[in-house]
Amino acid sequence: MKKILLGLSLLVMTLDAQIPNTKQLIIVSTQNWSTSKGVLQRYEREDKQWHKVGKSIAIKLGRNGLGWGIGLHKTPPHAKHIKKEGDGKSPAGIFALKQAFGYHPFLVDYPYTVYKSINHCVDDIHSKYYNKIVDSSKTPIDYKSKEHMRFPKDYYKYGIVVNHNHIDEKGAIKGAGSCIFIHIKKVPTAGCTVMKESQIKEIIQWLDVKKQPLLLQGTVSVVNGLFGTI
Repeated sequence: MKKILLGLSLLVMTLDAQIPNTKQLIIVSTQNWSTSKGVLQRYEREDKQWHKVGKSIAIKLGRNGLGWGIGLHKTPPHAKHIKKEGDGKSPAGIFALKQAFGYHPFLVDYPYTVYKSINHCVDDIHSKYYNKIVDSSKTPIDYKSKEHMRFPKDYYKYGIVVNHNHIDEKGAIKGAGSCIFIHIKKVPTAGCTVMKESQIKEIIQWLDVKKQPLLLQGTVSVVNGLFGTI
């Protein structure tokens, strides 16, 4: 834990020059590629200086650790750990954050969508809706596998969509991983980043779309080395 926080402190000193248009940053760091445990710390930039926001929190990731995802970063050409569909890994890299979501209305300034049982996130690589959240009552169902955006349990009671593997109009790369969220859970996941309900609610309330929030996720060495690629 101390090593992670020390690495993040050193990183903050260089953020201003390397992410000029972002004023909110969520950093998730792990000790290695295979662990499912990490630390999350929020940062906000004011007057060209980065400041910690709130306390660091312990989170869980994919049950098999991390693999390079598809986002705003450049994946190293000889990377050994690559995110794939169904591999139980969370994506490493830099990612924009899309809408927050939940089961009930939540009065926040950040874009927020209430999902119902008819809303599905498609993880079937053969579907034209792969890695998209759809309304199944209005969408021709060409998929056999999906995530229900409203579980009987509270996993998606509050969450945030991570813009992984879908960064332009071309859509997602088949098999590169889908349906990546930050949400509620106490145990490792199939690829999402999870925490307590009170923690995810606080993050959603803090997010400001005008500040172009980003998620940076990876090992300590990845976190400390990524910013030169943007």
